[in-house]
Amino acid sequence: MFVPLLASLSDRLRPHFSLSKSRLTTLYVLIVGLVNGRTVNLTHLATQFPGDVLVRSNYRRLQRFFQHTRFDGDALAHLIIEVLGQSGQKYLALDRTTWKLGQRSVNVLVLAIVTRRFRVPVLWVFLGHGGCSSVKDRAGLIERYLKLFGSSSIKMLLADREFIGMEWLNFLLKNNVPFAIRLKEDRKLLTKDGRLLSLATRLRKHRRGLWNGWLHGMNQTQENCIHIVAKRSKTGEAIFIVTNIDNPKRALSAYKKRWAIECLFSDAKTHGLNLEDTHMTDPRKLETLLAVLALAIAWAYRCATKSMGRKNIPRKTHGRREKSWFRIGLDTLRDWIINKPEKAIAAWNEKCPKEKINQPVRI
Repeated sequence: MFVPLLASLSDRLRPHFSLSKSRLTTLYVLIVGLVNGRTVNLTHLATQFPGDVLVRSNYRRLQRFFQHTRFDGDALAHLIIEVLGQSGQKYLALDRTTWKLGQRSVNVLVLAIVTRRFRVPVLWVFLGHGGCSSVKDRAGLIERYLKLFGSSSIKMLLADREFIGMEWLNFLLKNNVPFAIRLKEDRKLLTKDGRLLSLATRLRKHRRGLWNGWLHGMNQTQENCIHIVAKRSKTGEAIFIVTNIDNPKRALSAYKKRWAIECLFSDAKTHGLNLEDTHMTDPRKLETLLAVLALAIAWAYRCATKSMGRKNIPRKTHGRREKSWFRIGLDTLRDWIINKPEKAIAAWNEKCPKEKINQPVRI
């Protein structure tokens, strides 16, 4: 059952990773086992190897794989974008996810592609501490992306209120990265006519607002001039978005897509592949594990695309979708691995259809 799958994965992955035949086979089994078993626990994954080798021997083989194997993150990013057919402009979301193993915290900063259907990690960095990322951490991740794909490939970078600060915004402006980042209400804006506005008071009488200028503390140059667009939600919550795009109102609607990265973390954890089952805390080993996870998620989305085509997921009476696109892909892939491996192979090998031009973008 697994032999045709392993051969297909071999053809797909060998050009991107310089691994020995044995390590490549282990990688294929990891991807298939991760999907099939919905866990990253090595004890369970050790049962997925074909043949009559003892489970404890396979377990030791997996341990050696994570001890010695390191992926080229740049090659992996290129592969993921190739598999998803996302070579054009794309929305990117930046956020952290964290979990604990005993008293030890695992804290990872993730840059992900978010589209109408996909939410897939592209680059990430493990933080050596708990809590928020530093400007150096964020800038290093974005610089890696820019070196690989350039700023022209970014439709918009989306981030929450944690990812703000003058040094960070100056970095994005300097590198021509279009962004939409949420602000806290206590920030102040210096307008071009010299007024210092408090954002907290701007929406008291109006449901929407748009201002140009500089956040308090920014260098007051034309290159650093930003826009703040705001609205009050149906629940009464004030939402302020800082952006540098020419049509700032687009940033307000685009920011809604940021929630997709939260859904990605859910897909990787309890609602999908159970990333928190791992007992690894070594950042080098976790880097390898996340690479395997990203490939599995990309494969699931390809299966969802092949299974659903351009159809929309039906909605239930309460208005929400029956399933997420990821869950449809994961369920389909698990079924195909067991019952229709030729379809799982085709999902890997066939080109991803391009998005329709001017199609509305929804999450």
